[in-house]
Amino acid sequence: MLKIKIALVATLLTIGFTPLHTQDVQQGKASYYAQKFHGRLTASGERLHKDSLTCAHRSYPFGTLLRVYNPANGKSVMVRVTDRGPFVRGRIIDLSWRAAKELDILSKGVAVVTVQKASNIVIPFLPPDEEIDLPELEMETNEGSTEMKPLWQLMAEEAEAKRKASAAQYSAKK
Repeated sequence: MLKIKIALVATLLTIGFTPLHTQDVQQGKASYYAQKFHGRLTASGERLHKDSLTCAHRSYPFGTLLRVYNPANGKSVMVRVTDRGPFVRGRIIDLSWRAAKELDILSKGVAVVTVQKASNIVIPFLPPDEEIDLPELEMETNEGSTEMKPLWQLMAEEAEAKRKASAAQYSAKK
């Protein structure tokens, strides 16, 4: 009995501390949320909106951007993970109604798709991670030059100067 308990604890510890690694590219069946789920809370706490480009995935963290590609018609869409699922065997992703519409899978209901994490996608014309030499700029304020001061500020300074001059004359007469 003791050996069984030790084996069970060792198995649970091994499974519990094994990190789940998602594949870079997954291929499988995709389905979409029915319109009756519009407005309900997702696992991330956000409300599901049928016109948003969101999805449910079992292992990617919330907020991860995924590119979903439909090889049957060559269309693809970028979606954000906001929910967990699908909980149907053989399916890898649940799409929002809008994402399914973009991929033209509304009439089929279920379609074979390819899912790829957005950070692994090569963006054309993206400059490499190298330091860019920026020119040094000389920054000056407008306080020194009277030509650059607004008219209201010039008028206020004139009025202040007149007030000080009249106060000086008044105090000199006493």
